[in-house]
Amino acid sequence: MDADRLTAWDAELRRAHTRLRSALAATREALTSGAITPDAASDLALFCIGFCTALDGHHRAEDRSLFPALRAARPDLSGAIDKLEQDHSMLSHLLGALRNAVESGEDDDAIGRHLDGIGAIMESHFRFEEREILEPLRTLTVDGTVPEVLGPL
Repeated sequence: MDADRLTAWDAELRRAHTRLRSALAATREALTSGAITPDAASDLALFCIGFCTALDGHHRAEDRSLFPALRAARPDLSGAIDKLEQDHSMLSHLLGALRNAVESGEDDDAIGRHLDGIGAIMESHFRFEEREILEPLRTLTVDGTVPEVLGPL
């Protein structure tokens, strides 16, 4: 692994968060723009399922690769990592509820409430993660590609 890779995980995490924030905004825009009609509900489903898949994949990759490496390198961060993993579990539940809402044809207001809840928890989670682990990521060595460590974004 080259020296650039050793200091890039903090920047990669920020980029992943930026892409996920954009995916949520695009999903919300699809819902609120009026572009989604009852006949085009499958378009909304594609936005929601794409967003759900991206966020869930990001968290699964962190749980599988990034967090174990960070926990091994920085045992003092175990409490923060535990909280982040708890957030991942909560977000997974919320994403499942969003998928069910879209697939069962709930109205735009109900889907909007799901997106609001996910957005609030996601933003709180990202800010905590950025505040607590970006600095340690600057020196972390993790064997793996960006998609393996941060998900297929």
